[in-house]
Amino acid sequence: MKILIIDDERSIRNSLKEILADEGYDVEVAENGAQGCAMVEKEKYSVIFCDIKMPEMDGMEVLDRLAEMGVDAAVIMISGHGDIDTAVECIKKGAFDFIQKPLDLNRILITIKNATEKVSLVKETRILKKKVYGQEMVGESAPMKHIREMIDKVAPTDARVLIIGSNGTGKELVARNLHQRSNRSAAPYVEVNCAAIPSELIESELFGHEKGAFTSAIKQHKGKFEQADGGTLFLDEIGNLPYEIQVQLLRALQERKVKPVGSNSEIKVDVRIIAATNEDMDLALEQNAFREDLYHRINEFSIQVPTLSERKEDIALFANHFLDLANEELNKSVVGFEKETLDVFQNYSWPGNLRQMKNVVKRATLLAKGSLIGKDELPHELLSASERKAEPASGSLRDENHERILIVNALKSTNNNKTKAAVLLKIDRKTLYNKMKLYGLD
Repeated sequence: MKILIIDDERSIRNSLKEILADEGYDVEVAENGAQGCAMVEKEKYSVIFCDIKMPEMDGMEVLDRLAEMGVDAAVIMISGHGDIDTAVECIKKGAFDFIQKPLDLNRILITIKNATEKVSLVKETRILKKKVYGQEMVGESAPMKHIREMIDKVAPTDARVLIIGSNGTGKELVARNLHQRSNRSAAPYVEVNCAAIPSELIESELFGHEKGAFTSAIKQHKGKFEQADGGTLFLDEIGNLPYEIQVQLLRALQERKVKPVGSNSEIKVDVRIIAATNEDMDLALEQNAFREDLYHRINEFSIQVPTLSERKEDIALFANHFLDLANEELNKSVVGFEKETLDVFQNYSWPGNLRQMKNVVKRATLLAKGSLIGKDELPHELLSASERKAEPASGSLRDENHERILIVNALKSTNNNKTKAAVLLKIDRKTLYNKMKLYGLD
């Protein structure tokens, strides 16, 4: 565990460092508030000791600065001129505790123990929330503010919502937020990826089946509708739903009943439907690939999710968000990104959107040698694309966007058979896997 001591008195910071180092802690020191804040920007600390009375930048100003930076370390304020009012003010500003000088060793060690337990609890709670609820809505751009406004308006209703957007834009996140802000938030939230389930199994997955309904039906199975009863059913990639199943889905929505495969009776269900698609639904309707009556049933309210390139203002925020996730998953303590790295992020078109960025940041975090992620930790493809940024575009689509579209089409035409898709694209299978990972298609 790493501890930072910020104190303008050399004797205090050095003696405290020596004591804590003897206890097995990794300790660093700063002689003033500005130096301490600069160190926090480059390194992660679990506990920070900070003196209140310091020249130029005092402890209260340090507390304010740490809050602005979003530091989640436990800050312990120390002072030889403390009183109750000062202690209360420190706690109000976010300090974990207040200790008066002269410092008592036992008090210090107990406070550190309590502080680290609190930091660990906060971290565990944050991880648990992410597992239960998914990621938080990140972004301050105009498109993201618009999405939040629409979520706030439609979430409390039972209106069916169709979320439209490219792969990797965060449609699942919008769906989860709609559920969390609804009156059904305490009830089940069930997800179904309509593109990932074989067509012969989709009916059973949605509506359930009785024992013996077909060869592999060795026991009764509750379908997703029944599992989501009282709550929300999220039908992801609904544009890939087989036409014959669309008829049954329409009936279930109209009658609020489902009939399990092999059953003679119907089951009443109370489910709010949220659907998502990356397909061109207008084209699907034109080609009779999707029922118009079903389309209007699921599209009582629509939300368009922009691509990452359409919300450039949020790129740094997303990068830092994914860095936090990567640090937690990989048990790393990378603090941030070098300016050149963020410049590459800004200049890249992100054809794989948020999913691609998450993969890139996770890889870079794993490879990071220091506290900041540099250009050297980025995939070659990003650097190459960034270098081509200044070159005039040869067509309406950037090279990487065009490449991604070709890969998506090849996978669709081969029913997601990677070997056949690689042959179709005239590349080897390994190259295909690498490009799928780059574009967030894996």
